[in-house]
Amino acid sequence: MRSGWSVEVSERIIEQRGLYYEEFDTAAVYRHTPGRTVTEADNVLFTTLTMNTQALHLDAAFAESTEFGQRLINSMWTLSTMVGSSVAQLTQGTLVAQLGLGDIAFPAPLFAGDTLSTETRVREKRPSSSRPGQGIVVLEHTGRKQDGTVVARATRTALVRMRPADPS
Repeated sequence: MRSGWSVEVSERIIEQRGLYYEEFDTAAVYRHTPGRTVTEADNVLFTTLTMNTQALHLDAAFAESTEFGQRLINSMWTLSTMVGSSVAQLTQGTLVAQLGLGDIAFPAPLFAGDTLSTETRVREKRPSSSRPGQGIVVLEHTGRKQDGTVVARATRTALVRMRPADPS
């Protein structure tokens, strides 16, 4: 029990968590809600925190002269937000480690005022050969803006816990 929480003996505890290895379904699409409407402040803060001086993200006058006509949302913000939006549903408390990211693509731009929605498919899963009680799951995240346009895709490989043995 967490410090500061008191529980009556007769109460059931339901705590939000991600999925154990056995619960990941390769036939399912996991839609992560709510979506996230990106603001100019998000873009400027993320871009400056990560020391990315790309004028396409920071300089409105420069960006207006490009084919996009306005500042682009930093693609690393998009990637981070896609992964982050999946955590509560998929890996909260069950993730051991993120093993890698791959096949990352940004086929269309995202702009301030767009809403990013993310879904995830489980591409494959297997028990870990070196870590008993854990499994490797390959997740494919897809981000879309409000009109359905795909703005990002990424594959994430994660090491997750298997369901604990029943203590009884």
